[in-house]
Amino acid sequence: MRIILASNSPRRQELLKGLDIDFIVEVKKGIKENYPENLSIAQVPEYISREKATAYDIAEEELLITADTLVILDGKALGKPKDADDARRMLRALSGKTHQVVTGVTFTTRARQHSFSVSTDVTFKVLRMEEIEYYISHYKPFDKAGAYGIQEWIGYIGVTSLRGSYFNVMGLPVQRIYDELREFGV
Repeated sequence: MRIILASNSPRRQELLKGLDIDFIVEVKKGIKENYPENLSIAQVPEYISREKATAYDIAEEELLITADTLVILDGKALGKPKDADDARRMLRALSGKTHQVVTGVTFTTRARQHSFSVSTDVTFKVLRMEEIEYYISHYKPFDKAGAYGIQEWIGYIGVTSLRGSYFNVMGLPVQRIYDELREFGV
């Protein structure tokens, strides 16, 4: 079966490569990431991963993998920061607190579709303003939900505990994907 990863994320591509499976990357532009307001915030990533799949035409013997990751703090979503001020605001909000990172994943073939979510709790120490400033100026986390990458400097110095999948926080719960692919018949 030909596997297609529908993601431009270098982190997702790196993580899927780590499973030693062959895949190609195909990305459609302009996919809206809207969701019904009646969904609980934890259901949003899985919903959006299914919505992303609808933009693709799947051929026989193809499996499409779509994903969406959301950082949730106190029941509210932290998306990708618009600019440095927004990144500062997010990192200050995460400082000294535990938040959830939820990734929704959808497998789609012509015959079937299967979705699942993985949630990880991440706790940050109280971050000093100079640490936040250093991270933003050196790492420019504007393409990352919650304004941080756990695999970067801020994760090294700031994350005090993690309950769940580290790779999920990076954007793709590869251990679960491996098991689900086996169940899916790949």
